[in-house]
Amino acid sequence: MPLASTLRMAVLALLWGSGFLWIKLALNHGLSPLQITVARCALGAGVLLALALAARQRLPRDRRTWGHLLVAAFFCNALPFALFSIGEQTVDSGTAGVLNATTPLWALLLGLLLGTDRPLSPAHLTGLLLGFTGVLLIFAPWQRAGLMTGGALALLGAAVSYAVAFAYMGRHLTGRDAPLAVSAAQLLTATGWAGLALPAGDSGGTGADLTALIAVTVLGIFGTGVTFYLNYRLIADEGATSAATVGYLLPVVSVALGSLFLDERVGPRVIAGMVVVLAGVALARPRRAAKCLTPRRTTPPPHPEPAG
Repeated sequence: MPLASTLRMAVLALLWGSGFLWIKLALNHGLSPLQITVARCALGAGVLLALALAARQRLPRDRRTWGHLLVAAFFCNALPFALFSIGEQTVDSGTAGVLNATTPLWALLLGLLLGTDRPLSPAHLTGLLLGFTGVLLIFAPWQRAGLMTGGALALLGAAVSYAVAFAYMGRHLTGRDAPLAVSAAQLLTATGWAGLALPAGDSGGTGADLTALIAVTVLGIFGTGVTFYLNYRLIADEGATSAATVGYLLPVVSVALGSLFLDERVGPRVIAGMVVVLAGVALARPRRAAKCLTPRRTTPPPHPEPAG
């Protein structure tokens, strides 16, 4: 389980780390924030429905589960997806990365207040603080403008929304049978939430070109469908706060990809920040996640399935 969880976190960070790029491309090539939100939710739901069908998993049928899904879909998908697209209209990717990386800290605060997560050890708490320190070193927000704008507040709101969702999902939805089907049901619900807001949105998106369509397709299939299932399993395996630490890895991924494929310069400060982030995430993760979670399960744990 620890190895499988580590691999899920690595793939999740890799796919999510490119998400800001696809959102920016879709916005710059004609799609509106709400159109991006609806498209990525619908495409992600399609991916998970196909995986659930292949695994012979059925959508939930009880009203109680669908009630939980309504709440989780709003805070984990519809609201933050829309806020990310709105925020990136005016905020650069570096500032977005710093604000997104506050998610583990909000998850920690909510977990402590609500009692939804396991008690944190000193090493775990140190890891969370180290991870955020590393993100600050990478992006150096003191050298940037725009941390108190409307777009920045939208991105901060998205981070808080994710933290609320992780805590809620960890308490009411994870640890069930048919995780693919439950994940698909949540994204279907999120598509409905976003679709309800679409008529009230702006009139942008009429000039969307092929680049925008490709960007939102990649974002929906890989950056939403596959990553949502991986994140769902990570919350079940390690708890909401530990799962949220994947947010610290996103800037490491984006910086590494920029250096490898875009010939972007990486200085000593950025390298030091990446090392601090990796050390923080290593400290923040539980040592024996599977054993800790065993008493919490009320049904037999689902057999691990391929993510893609």
